[in-house]
Amino acid sequence: MQKADLLLRNAFVLTMDADFNLFPQGAVAITGDKILAVGPEEEITAEYSANEELDCGGKLLMPGLVNTHCHVPMTLLRGLADDLRLDVWLMGYMMPVEREFVTPEFVRLGTKIGCAEMIRSGVTTFADMYYYQDEIAEVVAEVGMRGIMGQTVLKFPSPGAASYEEALAYTERMIQKWKGHPVIVPSIAPHAIYTCTDEILKKVTEMALRYDVPVQFHVSETAGEVDAVRAEHGMPVVPYIKKLGLLDTKMIASHCVHLDEGEMRTLQHYGTGIAHNPSSNLKLASGFAQTKRMLELGCAVGIGTDGPASNNDLDMIEEIRLASLIAKASTGDPTALPARQTLLMATRLGAKALHMEDMIGSLEPGKRADLITIDLSPLHNLPQFKRDPDGIYAQVIYATKATDVRDLMVNGQWLMRERDLLTLDESQLPAQAAEMAGRIDAFLLKREGSVLSKLVAIGGAAQEESFEVQAKVQVEDVAPVLAALKSPQIQILRKRHYREYDTYYHFDDPGQGRLRYREDEFIDEAGRIENVRSRLTLIGERHEEIPGESESLLSRSRFLAPATHSLRFYAEYFKPSGLLEIQKDRLRYLVRFEDEEFFINLDTLIKPALGKFVEVKSRTWSRQDAVNKTELLHRLLEALGLGHLPIISDDYIHLVEESIQGV
Repeated sequence: MQKADLLLRNAFVLTMDADFNLFPQGAVAITGDKILAVGPEEEITAEYSANEELDCGGKLLMPGLVNTHCHVPMTLLRGLADDLRLDVWLMGYMMPVEREFVTPEFVRLGTKIGCAEMIRSGVTTFADMYYYQDEIAEVVAEVGMRGIMGQTVLKFPSPGAASYEEALAYTERMIQKWKGHPVIVPSIAPHAIYTCTDEILKKVTEMALRYDVPVQFHVSETAGEVDAVRAEHGMPVVPYIKKLGLLDTKMIASHCVHLDEGEMRTLQHYGTGIAHNPSSNLKLASGFAQTKRMLELGCAVGIGTDGPASNNDLDMIEEIRLASLIAKASTGDPTALPARQTLLMATRLGAKALHMEDMIGSLEPGKRADLITIDLSPLHNLPQFKRDPDGIYAQVIYATKATDVRDLMVNGQWLMRERDLLTLDESQLPAQAAEMAGRIDAFLLKREGSVLSKLVAIGGAAQEESFEVQAKVQVEDVAPVLAALKSPQIQILRKRHYREYDTYYHFDDPGQGRLRYREDEFIDEAGRIENVRSRLTLIGERHEEIPGESESLLSRSRFLAPATHSLRFYAEYFKPSGLLEIQKDRLRYLVRFEDEEFFINLDTLIKPALGKFVEVKSRTWSRQDAVNKTELLHRLLEALGLGHLPIISDDYIHLVEESIQGV
């Protein structure tokens, strides 16, 4: 008789192996971290003796669930900003809060909460993407769960990394530290195609191949992402990342909501794992992934919860049920994703998606002892029909709840027995989470009251010079001005032709200033659009006017930021009280006049049709410089033949508002 360390008997054993073997009166023998044998109880007990035997009391004994995609420390951001579009949710709330609060201490606390939640829903293995993954890995290893730890890499500064080079260096150190660990698999996690550059993705590919580690990557999550890649690169997302080499790695592609069939075939050919996230896709209205077709084509599709800030939980029992129901509803086919197939996605096929099928995902000799027991006796699980052997899969998918998971083992170690966590102290977690929530609430309440804070929070904002010298006059014809520009005392340094589309966001508090979204179309000599640029400018109130020069010199704050999102995004994010649009055609000249540089704008206001204007302006940090330039500005107006015309001190937005009020 062979010796085992542990014998689990009197269980309904659901193996999830290639033959879907079931043993209604089964047993499992375990030694160390591995499974020795699985089969009918009378056969296993006849062949194996053990140092410890455990009567499972007729519970279901099956492989632990595999969560193929999540952001575990975001348990601390659960419920922070719900019912928003993905871009508003991510760029407007999640990332600003993360930049402010995410520290090693933050991720440790969030990971402990997340591990406790996942263990209670039967998860033994999860793939995580977040920051400070070395610290997260420390917690996960201490708890004893199996984790694929993906350090997030972005093109802009992120928690713990002022640049993507720093993020990659951190990732490499983490890989070197954890490579070969019994339960931790280090990984690289470039966030998404819209938050990474080609250079980043190429460096990620090189590192992943050099160390033979997985790459976690958000792929085709939204239609907007797919459309943007097609517009910029002339091809869908999957061919583009294939071109960059990412598919040569052990890639785990998360979401994959908007793939065409050719892309699915490509992912199958390269052995790319796919993480399907039904709850998150529903909540963020990202769409319905074609899981049925992916599976028909042989893709390795697992199931993930995504982060608890977009789900809002880490309950895999709930997730597998939802995955099955969504597939049926979205295809109109009640036979799509039958229960056995869905449970396979949460176990062995999920393990394959994580490139770990040889280790976990089924109860088979030689695989790691990662398993759970489920109590099928509660009323919501009754009755149980024996006629159809596949009925047990439906029992798990459609009737079982996370609270029915009683015991959980990873790598031969019990992490939970009869719902009691053995490797994690939960007692202090609620108070610590509440303290963190209070700090984040205070930050957001303060930020919600400041347009400037919200602009800075989404990144890329820079303050421009405080003093502005400017004057404009209205003209009937710009031809005389064009002729005057040829004067030898005016040197033209640069000329540009734009069509400008301005949308001004108004706020009830005038102290907030005015936020302008501007889209510039660059027009070439033939009248064609050669480039488009979008920017946000927050224009503060006039803080100071220089005595005697108020029509042309003023002081006010200006913050400029790239506008990388849609008008609708900024309307939802900044919540203005009103909008006003202005369109104009602009010939802009950068000139040198008496050794100082000025911009001269020849503007035609198209919407509303207010006529033609000549605007002269310059900006500086120095008040004295502004005073000096004011004198020059008036001489420049004389040189342009405009000195006799009345100077307009108002901005175009004020002229437009006056015209509307006068109608």
